[in-house]
Amino acid sequence: MTVEETLASLVDRFNRHAERTPAMAEELDGIERTIEVRLKDEGTYAVDLRKGRLTGLRSGAPSRSDVKIITDVATFRGLVAKEIGPMKALVTRRLAIEGSLEDKLLFRKLL
Repeated sequence: MTVEETLASLVDRFNRHAERTPAMAEELDGIERTIEVRLKDEGTYAVDLRKGRLTGLRSGAPSRSDVKIITDVATFRGLVAKEIGPMKALVTRRLAIEGSLEDKLLFRKLL
């Protein structure tokens, strides 16, 4: 599976979970963010969080982003497969998240 297909799968999984979990949809209500995923050895992707849903997955850097997730493909795949936790990836500097504290906590919901 390509990185873009993996991201699309994550977007779909997140949206299905948000539909089934009213508390999550309520928690995300009113939060609007553009999320940039920069894979150092692959490229950059962006997705928008609007109305409790992730939409508009696209390749290329957005003109403006609220949250930047910076990692490499191997770490990204490890995070998705839950072979490495976000905290371990952060501590070992295999993952960096640029944004507010609230946005950094939001990252956990995206996986």
